[in-house]
Amino acid sequence: MLQEQERWIRRFHPVVDAPVELVCFAHAGGSAAYWFALSGRLTPDVEVLAVQYPGRQERHREAPFTRLHSLADHIAATLPPGRPRIFLGHSMGASLAYEVAARLARTPGGGPAALLLSGRRPPSRHRADADRLVDDRALVAKVRSLGGTGAGLLDDHEMLGLVLPVLRGDYRALATYEPTAGTPVSCPVVGLAGSGDPEAPPEDMAAWAAHTTGAFELRTYSGGHFFLTENFASVAELVHELLPLPA
Repeated sequence: MLQEQERWIRRFHPVVDAPVELVCFAHAGGSAAYWFALSGRLTPDVEVLAVQYPGRQERHREAPFTRLHSLADHIAATLPPGRPRIFLGHSMGASLAYEVAARLARTPGGGPAALLLSGRRPPSRHRADADRLVDDRALVAKVRSLGGTGAGLLDDHEMLGLVLPVLRGDYRALATYEPTAGTPVSCPVVGLAGSGDPEAPPEDMAAWAAHTTGAFELRTYSGGHFFLTENFASVAELVHELLPLPA
């Protein structure tokens, strides 16, 4: 199990005796490295566990997953009950965090103590065709419009050849995703919204309230779809607000 965890989880600032874990799930095309700066802000009070999806960075030789539920199954299997933990997911990572939480919640004490979900519509606002892109040109245009990948990277033909398989896999997973039915989580949920995010505006993020039997809060920040990048300091403060978590 330890070897499997090392494949899936990055600990940029290990804190063996930290009382709380923050498990972070990146956006489509993203990697564990997206969370490095947030990890630095939270250590040593919270240890950040950044999920590393197949197909990127040191896992570049592995094929990306094309089914979000299969990806959630593998991640859930690497997160056995232990320290109290919070999940944080952005964009595709929000849907993934929700699905992993749903799986772990089936085991007493296995689910997260709180979910922080950012930049992704909830299941009640899910549109099955929203993530369907007809070809690579449309895919690159979509990613460029969201601002998640630097224009220089998208314009570099060699680098684009490395990035495209990951983007294709992630967007295929999103296009075929059917959310788990019902209200599978009972922990508090905080929705994080960008005031100018066309993908998940605040009114959509507010609808996450219907997907937990626990408390819900919406927090809105200035910015577009990747508002989170400029607000890691505020996210770190929010995590500290949630502490201490129940054992």
